[in-house]
Amino acid sequence: MAKFRVVGISFDHMHMGDLLRMVHEHPDAEIAGIYDPDRAKMQAAIDAFDLPEDRVFTDFDACMAAGPYDMALLCVATAQHAEMTERLAPHGCHVLVEKPFAASAKDARRMISAMQGTGKQMLINWPLRWVESHVTAKRLIDEGLIGELREVHFYDGNRGPLYHLADKVEVSPEEVERQKPDSWWYKKASGGGALLDYMGYGATLGTWYMDGEAPLEVTCTVDEVAGIEVDQHAIAVCRYARGLSKMETRWGTFTDPWAIQPQPTCGFVFVGSDGTISSPDYASHLTVQTRARPEQHQIAADPLSAGETNVIEYAVSRLNRGDTIDGPLAPDLCLTAQRIVDTAMQSAAEKRTLSLLP
Repeated sequence: MAKFRVVGISFDHMHMGDLLRMVHEHPDAEIAGIYDPDRAKMQAAIDAFDLPEDRVFTDFDACMAAGPYDMALLCVATAQHAEMTERLAPHGCHVLVEKPFAASAKDARRMISAMQGTGKQMLINWPLRWVESHVTAKRLIDEGLIGELREVHFYDGNRGPLYHLADKVEVSPEEVERQKPDSWWYKKASGGGALLDYMGYGATLGTWYMDGEAPLEVTCTVDEVAGIEVDQHAIAVCRYARGLSKMETRWGTFTDPWAIQPQPTCGFVFVGSDGTISSPDYASHLTVQTRARPEQHQIAADPLSAGETNVIEYAVSRLNRGDTIDGPLAPDLCLTAQRIVDTAMQSAAEKRTLSLLP
């Protein structure tokens, strides 16, 4: 069988390098092309994966003409997700969008509309979907271990988006400060800010845990730092028919959670009618309380399913079989989450509680 041909579109998001590595290591997939108008942004990937010149493009049209491709990886700045999805849709490939979904629900709907009728699927990658403890938490909740899920508490983030490159290569604090004035991550017009970068994780996986239920209203506040035009810390309270949930995002944690868990602990806490579950990021186990066993006890995290241990394995296996993308990667579920993020952003701007935006 021919290899699954993948093209990487834009290196604005440092996760492009991670995604390309997953493609490179997959026995049934290949990096068929990469594109960015700035060749320098691609050089590390060219060197790491020994890519030939005929697969490296600084012109989008030339890149797509060199296809066909089975799937495009989209890693442009968030504000460009809709435009680039519309440009990719006519080229007959699936589109994997690296989180966040979009800069707004309006843009998200543009992306969904662009893919309709193409016979191809769009999927949105949220790396926390591939954390074993969080997937195990979903199983335990669905099995009724803690009764009816009533509250989802999410706290997550990192030291900041400029502190690490692909493969989590460290960047010095001095270099981070040098880059901030010119980085799209710190510009409102480009879709920067911690709320838009990270709250989608809590909103998307939270909607997954809640079986697709949307909140009734959202109250959000963000920090305001002189000289920084975007937020670096946001706290949102979501009121559901069944109770209150909280989503907190932070650029500026003491340490990065994939290296050393900071305090507060990054991850999720779930409160049900009959128990609670704590699921830290990258943890080997979950901590559980139930009415039948109220003392805290540990449950080991399940290994991820064979052939679906990361988003590329998932995409290749599902798309080759013609299966529908589901869970936190599905556009319809992600649209509900995007509406939560939109409402949080507007709530913070207006400094008041808002009904969930349409």
